Amino acid sequence: MAKKDKSRQKKFDTRIDFTPMVDMNMLLITFFMLCTTMLKSQTLDLALPTNDKVDKEEETKIQESNAITFILDATVDKTGQKASNSKLYYYTGQGNEEGAALTDITFGNGKDQIRGFLQERNKDLLKEVNKLKERWKKGEIADTTYNNEVKKAQARQAQDLTAKRPIVIIKPTANACYADVVRMLDEMQISKVSTFMLQPLNKQDSTLYEQKVGHALGAK
Repeated sequence: MAKKDKSRQKKFDTRIDFTPMVDMNMLLITFFMLCTTMLKSQTLDLALPTNDKVDKEEETKIQESNAITFILDATVDKTGQKASNSKLYYYTGQGNEEGAALTDITFGNGKDQIRGFLQERNKDLLKEVNKLKERWKKGEIADTTYNNEVKKAQARQAQDLTAKRPIVIIKPTANACYADVVRMLDEMQISKVSTFMLQPLNKQDSTLYEQKVGHALGAK
């Protein structure tokens, strides 16, 4: 009869107690719930018409005087390739007034550049926004309150047909760079322009463009 091997070790059942992990998981869940920003409902701010009675002809004149049309373009070489430098022009009103012409303008913060030009036209609203910004910097109002108050100020301005404010129309040519269009939209946000839109060029724009650059749209 063979002898038992006394050197063989005994096998023990391995058992891990996960009970403490339950408490740890609950603590982690609680921590993440408290620190996570919950999804906010997405709402659309609508600028409703004002109730003030304004003569229709007078309303048209007011809107025309506030209108600014920007034409975004880029130089094209003899081979038809777009050059790196952009060309920007603007006119005020409808552009069909006597002596109407495109004016050169560039991106930048200067008085004669796009941001300075827009902020001068929108100085009434920006004055109100700057007061809110000062209160925000001092900690008197929270971020959410500041953003909501700015939106309300823009909505009030959009409803007031007699307010001096820029109504911007952005019209890119076929040669315009996508980056310039995005940059223009950024300028609208920075200058707090409440009313702006993208539109294609019309016949009047093409005429002003041809008078400015010496050739028709699309010609090399």
